[in-house]
Amino acid sequence: MQRVTARGRGKRKRAEGRAAPQSYNSGMALKELLSLIDAEIARFAQARSLLAAGSSAVTKVSAKAGRPPKVVASSPKASPRKKKRVISPEGRARISEAVKRRWAAQKKAVK
Repeated sequence: MQRVTARGRGKRKRAEGRAAPQSYNSGMALKELLSLIDAEIARFAQARSLLAAGSSAVTKVSAKAGRPPKVVASSPKASPRKKKRVISPEGRARISEAVKRRWAAQKKAVK
C-alpha cells in the first residue's frame, strides 16, 4: 500500500497485523536452531552421496540408449540353399485340368 503525497511520491506504509522478524536472543533457541541446521546438513550430505553414486549408473545406461545392435547368428551354414523346385509341363497341364473341372462344378452348382 502506498500513500500519495502532494509531490506525487509514494511512501510505504507498514502492513498492519504483520509481525516483525523474531530474533533468537536466548542461548537455548540458538543451540536448538544450530542442531536443526546440522541435522539438515547431514540429510543433504546423505542425499548427495546417494545421487553421486547413482549418477554413474545413469550415465552408463544413457550411453547405451537407443536401438540395440542386430544380433547375427554365428552358426556355420549347415546345408546349402535348397534348389528351386520346377514343375514339369505335364504336371502343369494336370493342375490346369483339375482347376477347370473345379470351376465347372462350381458354375453348375450355382445355376
